Amino acid sequence: MQLLDPQIGDCRALVIDGNPTSRSTQVAMLRDWGVGTVAQTSRPADALRILEERMFDVVLCEQHFDDRGMDGQGLLDELRRNHLLPYSTVFIMVTGEASYSKVAEAAESALDSYLLKPHNAAALGERLTQARRRKRVLSDIFEAMEMRQYDKAALLCLKRFSDRDEYWLYAARVGAELLLRLGRHDAARRMFEAVREARALTWAKLGVARAEVEGGAHDQARRTLESLISANPSYADAYDVMGRVQVEQGDLGSALDTYRKACELTPGSIGRLQKQGMLAFFAGEFAEAEKALDKAVSTGISSKMFDLESLVLQALLKFETADLRGMMRAVDNLQHASERHPESSRIQRFLALGDVLRSVAGRQIVQVVSKVKGLSRHTREGDFDFEAATNFMALLTRLSRTEVQLQDAELWVNAIALRFAVSKAGTELLCAAAFGHAEYQRQVHDAHARIGVMAEQAMTHSVKGSPAVAVQTLLKQGEETLNAKLIELAGLVLQRHRERIDLYEAMMARVEALKEQYCSKGTRVSLNDTGRQAGALALRS
Repeated sequence: MQLLDPQIGDCRALVIDGNPTSRSTQVAMLRDWGVGTVAQTSRPADALRILEERMFDVVLCEQHFDDRGMDGQGLLDELRRNHLLPYSTVFIMVTGEASYSKVAEAAESALDSYLLKPHNAAALGERLTQARRRKRVLSDIFEAMEMRQYDKAALLCLKRFSDRDEYWLYAARVGAELLLRLGRHDAARRMFEAVREARALTWAKLGVARAEVEGGAHDQARRTLESLISANPSYADAYDVMGRVQVEQGDLGSALDTYRKACELTPGSIGRLQKQGMLAFFAGEFAEAEKALDKAVSTGISSKMFDLESLVLQALLKFETADLRGMMRAVDNLQHASERHPESSRIQRFLALGDVLRSVAGRQIVQVVSKVKGLSRHTREGDFDFEAATNFMALLTRLSRTEVQLQDAELWVNAIALRFAVSKAGTELLCAAAFGHAEYQRQVHDAHARIGVMAEQAMTHSVKGSPAVAVQTLLKQGEETLNAKLIELAGLVLQRHRERIDLYEAMMARVEALKEQYCSKGTRVSLNDTGRQAGALALRS
């Protein structure tokens, strides 16, 4: 056979196929084409673990597998979601599904290529040649990205798109992703819309919705997504974005329904299973939450894609149902994780919470009180985030139903509420964490209302011609409550009236110091949004 290219002998390939005969055939074809190293595996879950540890130049993956776990599309989604496919890797899907919908789904997932069964060595060679050529043609874009020169890479993409140069459509997608990363949401939306007008691609419409979300246009994004899902009910990434919108709107029930559907479409997705478990937990659907999280733990705990927050919620659920053995397993798993990552304050907080539950189970009441007080001291730290707040709220709620007496519990709840009840969504999630405790929920709602009154009263000073007083008031209240909304509002008023404020520089220094410590994630509420955003390409080397 004629060599594909001079470098093919240095290539490392991975073949993923559940059929031994088919797998052997694929391996033989790659070797005949001159691929230097070829590894193989029969299951997507095993491939996931392999790709977590090793890099390959080519991945040849079957779409359909006989078991009900992850399929080829699900594997690709998990790889991209968790940044496990470098730019240089060629991913080719092999499928017997000759219908347009399946082929289109593969193409719109930004695959490098796909092969329809039955195929011969020549077809494989052609696909591999084309995919590797695209990597070379767009190498200037990828090199700029690898150097973290994202502005340069975006400009290269935009030029290729506008000139309709070779691979312009792929370049457009990469360029839109880069614009989103750079915070240029309107430009990204225009790019996605231009692609949609040119080719009406599903991923482009999803990109429009993602840009709308990033720009804060949640209602419009929801309408865009409703239209997309109606036309493409099996497009799992669309459900991810819809779920995010619904959470940020405080519509937890709808978000849970959305992730139920996403999990039906991709039963092997660890990330979506964890999201379903989390949302069921906050919705008070504890049996569903426990089932989803138990499955996520049993199938995905060894994966880099597994998030340890699931163990915290699992421990709380097992405590709730008096499954002390299950609770201890969850805490033991947190213990092992903390030993592997002693530098992680997040994981150490997880373990500290689990240790409280362990002490309650051992009826070590004095130790419980001491440990909870220790946890409470973290509530004013900069890295004590919304996740930590909901976990602590959930813990206090469950301890309130035990013999443990925590005299300062309501003070802690109030402090958390004043800091994190920055929006309707944040307020609803904090209340959800306090499920079954009406007094804690009332405190959260009251705190949200108080923050609104504080902001309104401060802005009255600005309207009446005293912006400096407004900023001083907001800064004082922001320092007391650590509320990101008040701190960010102080910065906005200060910027708007900088010419009228004598102490602008000193005030701005206070604002920036507070924003750096307490507003790194802004006022947006999210649930474990790690890895690749839904519908996005993995922009990494």
